[in-house]
Amino acid sequence: MSQLELGVHGITLVPQSTGYGLLIGLGVAFCAVILAAVKIQKVFLSEDSGTSEMFMVANRSVGIGLTASAVFSSWMWINETVFSAAMCYRFGLAVPLWWATGLCFQIALMAALGIIAKLRVPYAHTSLEIIKMRYGKIGHVVFIILNLTNNVFGCASMILTGSQLIYGISGMHFVAATVLIPLGVVLYTAVGGLKATFLTDYLHTTVALVIIIYFTISILTHEAIGGLGGLYDKVVATAAENYIPGNFEGSLLTFKSKDAILWALILKFGNLALVVMDTAFWQKSFASEVSATVPGYNLAAISIFGIPWAIGTVVGLTARAIHNTPIFPSYPGEFTSAEVNAGLVMPYTVKALIGEQGIVALFVLMFMALTSTISSSLIAVSSILSFDVYKTYINPKASDKRLLHVSHLAVIAHAFFITGISLALNYGGADMTWIGYFRPILSCPGIIPLALTLCWSGQTRLAAILSPVLGFFTGLAIWLGSAKALYGSISLTTTEAGPPALYGACGSFFSPAIYSFLISQYRPYKFDWREFLRIELADEYRTDPLAISSEESEESSINDEKKPGREANEKNPTPPEPVYLSHEIQTDDQGVARDIGNSIAITSDAEKSAPPTTAPRRRHRNKAGKETTPIEEVQHPFSEATLQELRRWYKIAWGFFIFIVLVTFVAWPMPLYRDYIFTKPFFSGWVVVAIAWQFFSFFAVAIYPLYDGRHEIIKGARGVYKASGAWLKRKVGKA
Repeated sequence: MSQLELGVHGITLVPQSTGYGLLIGLGVAFCAVILAAVKIQKVFLSEDSGTSEMFMVANRSVGIGLTASAVFSSWMWINETVFSAAMCYRFGLAVPLWWATGLCFQIALMAALGIIAKLRVPYAHTSLEIIKMRYGKIGHVVFIILNLTNNVFGCASMILTGSQLIYGISGMHFVAATVLIPLGVVLYTAVGGLKATFLTDYLHTTVALVIIIYFTISILTHEAIGGLGGLYDKVVATAAENYIPGNFEGSLLTFKSKDAILWALILKFGNLALVVMDTAFWQKSFASEVSATVPGYNLAAISIFGIPWAIGTVVGLTARAIHNTPIFPSYPGEFTSAEVNAGLVMPYTVKALIGEQGIVALFVLMFMALTSTISSSLIAVSSILSFDVYKTYINPKASDKRLLHVSHLAVIAHAFFITGISLALNYGGADMTWIGYFRPILSCPGIIPLALTLCWSGQTRLAAILSPVLGFFTGLAIWLGSAKALYGSISLTTTEAGPPALYGACGSFFSPAIYSFLISQYRPYKFDWREFLRIELADEYRTDPLAISSEESEESSINDEKKPGREANEKNPTPPEPVYLSHEIQTDDQGVARDIGNSIAITSDAEKSAPPTTAPRRRHRNKAGKETTPIEEVQHPFSEATLQELRRWYKIAWGFFIFIVLVTFVAWPMPLYRDYIFTKPFFSGWVVVAIAWQFFSFFAVAIYPLYDGRHEIIKGARGVYKASGAWLKRKVGKA
């Protein structure tokens, strides 16, 4: 096989046997831990992944801490550690901060979109369900393609990156690495569902952050570096041999870097698509409690900021300082640009300063980052294939058990598929730079039409269908046309240049907004948000295998609710399994829905004083058994108090999003983009704040979730203790 097929095989840092042992051992260990946790949840916490609602959206019961940890883990891709160091090596210290600013605003945006989704479509499972409700089958299919393409492309590229890195530092065959990376994830995801991925995301996050902090501190304090002052002095002393074209005075220590800011803008577009067009981030929003969505997502947004900033700066600049010294693995040979682009900056630096145990820790870090990405992708795609494809177009009357079975099969099928795509990209000589530049053009066109689906009632069905398609071809034309105009030809080399990629990304992102507005002027209409609720009533009926028929009386319905295993809860009435309702439901027959802008409120004279009732909501059906509830009689399932809380979080979410954009796009980086080279005191303060941010991230997404979930942890521990005691007594009695 050629080097093009296999990537770059650098200096062998660990033997292949170590690589195989780590990948297989870590996969088995995490699978065992998660399966045990799922069993404990089922037995002692009454959380059964044997329902589609639990499998896909964790019964919408996830708190702030676990939500923040899961979102953080899903967004802590391998790029943010390994490749932030490589890009810092290439362009200087501007890159890690730009990388950090390109990660947090997307999560803040998803907090706002997630809360409005809870208001408008409170019991959705995927973002595509919302599209189907509003735009019908054609719009649904268009966005299924956009979502699947974005998800598969992003996940496969991460597996490709990981397999090439493992090949580069251990010599393990990249096919073996590609297969082993997702293997363990498939097992626990197929069994445990979304709640299992939340739990494993927490473990991934905790272990990865410990390793990241360990690397940062160990490298910085190594005697060969000499702390903050020593690192600064070494970078200044080697400035002549580390001249960076396009930087102010060619310095690594300036924020004024043309290539860095150009790359950062492309990254922002690509990352925005990876979040908004990824069903996994919508699912985590649907899975969180009403009061947990906004604080959980925004806590993750703030926490993720410190990861590429600190480790990218320290490792990238350290590599520049020591790459021509005897302790560097490639010395006395040249550390080539191919090795840098392959992400070998961090492995070589870790090997030089920490040794073989550092490479083992790096393997663990890569495993954490890769598998958290894969687990989210598996659940997201399985939800699309089961709910949005199978249930919608193949078997609309599928029972909950059947739907869960299809979800399990979809997890396995998707794992095979992304493994195959990763191998195809590798054998095809895929370049990660080219993939990173093409991805925004492919994925950005659906962002604005999807957001407008929840935020603008004037977007028509035709506009939603055509605008992303036209946006993609617009971005593609701009990308290829710019490459031709600027460089004289269209090739892999010219299309992975910065300017054409940025122009194409801008075209793909912004043009659908123009297309949507213009097309919506043709036969304009206003969408009634209550339609979401009426369609969801029908969806609730179809997914309930024991739903009552139109001929059954209210009394028999109440009796059915009291059958074994389906006890009525007077404080929190719920429909039959799967559990869809986690909040009080106002079922006053005189309640009337009305449009209140951000949501649908329920108005009733007796609403505030009447206690919740356990009577089931009446279903109005025609002879064919289809839902025919008049729009005027549709009620929002949340109580007025819950709606008021959601509207408050909605305002907070948008306010925080605007704040974080202004700070991370303008107030912080822009004043630094000038003819200025960091002084030693400023550089020292810069790195100290970055490291402090790492520790904040650790407390926010590793320590706080333990406190937030302390009651469930104590309850589960007590259950395990009692069960273990009972088991020992039985053994002793038999003896």
